[in-house]
Amino acid sequence: MTNHTDRRTLLAGGIAALTALASPAVAQLAPTTRNVASFRTHQWQDHFDDLGPGAIVADTQSRALHYWDADASDYRVYPTSVPISEELTKRGYTSIVRKRLGPDWTPTASQKERFGWTYMPPGPDNPLGTHAMYLGWPAYLIHGTHDTRKIGRPSSDGCIGLYNEKIAELFSLCQVGTQVRII
Repeated sequence: MTNHTDRRTLLAGGIAALTALASPAVAQLAPTTRNVASFRTHQWQDHFDDLGPGAIVADTQSRALHYWDADASDYRVYPTSVPISEELTKRGYTSIVRKRLGPDWTPTASQKERFGWTYMPPGPDNPLGTHAMYLGWPAYLIHGTHDTRKIGRPSSDGCIGLYNEKIAELFSLCQVGTQVRII
């Protein structure tokens, strides 16, 4: 019985020692500063020369949208849905070119072909939710969604989606001309 206890003690001590040795290596794996929800923090200066009328960084890796107003006094972070694949993910710089409250939706040719989707007027079944901000790239938007399961996941055909109450807030803050970077 004494040998059995000694083996358990030895095993427990070995595991504790390995954990202690591995801790510094594990800590070095995450150099990016993150908040409780694991969003990366961003500084607008890392993405833009100036804020202009405002700026948005949509981070497809951490699935978060960062917003700064024109003088950086208002900084907000929103959870998002992101494109479902790399092929559908457009990255780079653009701006908001149009805003629409109660948007209607026309699927792209590839969506019609792949899914058989058709035009959808504004309403609770519309995939654009309650508000849409159109980007300088055709068929790419920042919009709401009625399907809250999509937020925090790769689930779109290229757009950045927010909860309807969050897109309503962001919609009121942004003006046409707000700069956007998708990373």
